[in-house]
Amino acid sequence: MILQLKPIGRVSLFQTRFQINNNPIPKPVSVSVSVSCILSHEAEKIVREFDSKIPIEQAPTPPSSWYTDPSFYALELDRVFYKGWQAVGYMEQIEQPHDFFSGRLGNVEFVVCRDDDGKIVAFHNVCRHHASLLVSGSGKTSCFTCPYHGWTYGLNGALRKATRISGIQDFAVNEFGLVPIKVATWGPFVLLNLDKEIVTDRIASEWLGSSSELLSLNGVDSPLSFVCRREYIIECNWKVFCDNYLDGGYHVPFAHKGLASGLSLDSYTTSIFEKVSIQSVEGGSEYGEDDRLGSKAFYAFIYPNFMINRYGPWMDTNLAIPLGPRKCLVVFDYFLEASLKDDKAFIERSLKDSEKVQMEDIALCEGVQRGIESPAYNSGRYAPNVEKAMHHFHCLLYDNLIN
Repeated sequence: MILQLKPIGRVSLFQTRFQINNNPIPKPVSVSVSVSCILSHEAEKIVREFDSKIPIEQAPTPPSSWYTDPSFYALELDRVFYKGWQAVGYMEQIEQPHDFFSGRLGNVEFVVCRDDDGKIVAFHNVCRHHASLLVSGSGKTSCFTCPYHGWTYGLNGALRKATRISGIQDFAVNEFGLVPIKVATWGPFVLLNLDKEIVTDRIASEWLGSSSELLSLNGVDSPLSFVCRREYIIECNWKVFCDNYLDGGYHVPFAHKGLASGLSLDSYTTSIFEKVSIQSVEGGSEYGEDDRLGSKAFYAFIYPNFMINRYGPWMDTNLAIPLGPRKCLVVFDYFLEASLKDDKAFIERSLKDSEKVQMEDIALCEGVQRGIESPAYNSGRYAPNVEKAMHHFHCLLYDNLIN
């Protein structure tokens, strides 16, 4: 028997949590909650091993436990990644009605799509029947049909069809729609917020603060054509990758000699904003302009894990997704000015140069993770003139985790 259901309104994530929290909690769950509280307490002790009030000239870096401890990682997911705006994709992935893409953030599986009316919506990518994932990857669909038992949801999240449930009792159809997630956009980027209701037209101030105008002036939200995506699984904590990005070019002349030859490293500058740091450097080629890097490179880090690189006709973004205490997925998306999108030789040469830099960075990051796990290391020091953005990142983390 197939039960056909009419579309209904969505149940909010907060209603769902409220209902769960008001149900009687079985003893096993109470035990797990107690264990969770103990682990959270231990993680908060680790957080306090770093002091954000010490000036960078005197401050030690965070302890190695920030990069290795499982309880600290769990606290990060809860207080950093499950709160605030998180970049998850770009507009070209959902240009038309029925386009969708899916992904994962910590333990949260999500799907973003354009519904029948062209509105961008997002949901937890979990069937309300027995928790199967509904979709994977990206594509186009008129509905979400569970591959496990065939329950079907509209693109507005409503449960439209539940198979073979004859005899079921106390089943409230309007409580079994997909759980929504707050979604917004800025420029070409799609953002999710797993925590609270936020007025969408405040996205620039919520996500970028006072840096939004500077990002726009440097072409971050200008029309560009998507070229390709590359993904790297790296055997290091996600913060190791971010730290490497934020060292003000410190490692470039030692680890990226090819890249260094196209940059004037003495011109490196760093600007700090509320939740954003921006590094910039002049091109250093003999004729003042490299065909890939151009005359200036502009690197923006948006807390906690999103990086935007604008150089010459290119923009690429790096998204560092935590997969555990010592593993992360880094997603690179490449965009190019429309006038060059058909120049295959230029694109291939540029991507080859970029890939070389990524391989060098992966080797560095995995080596750092192994060193952090050594008993010989607990914490280090900052180079004050170049690692201001890294220190800012660590202080933002501290503030998130301690509150």
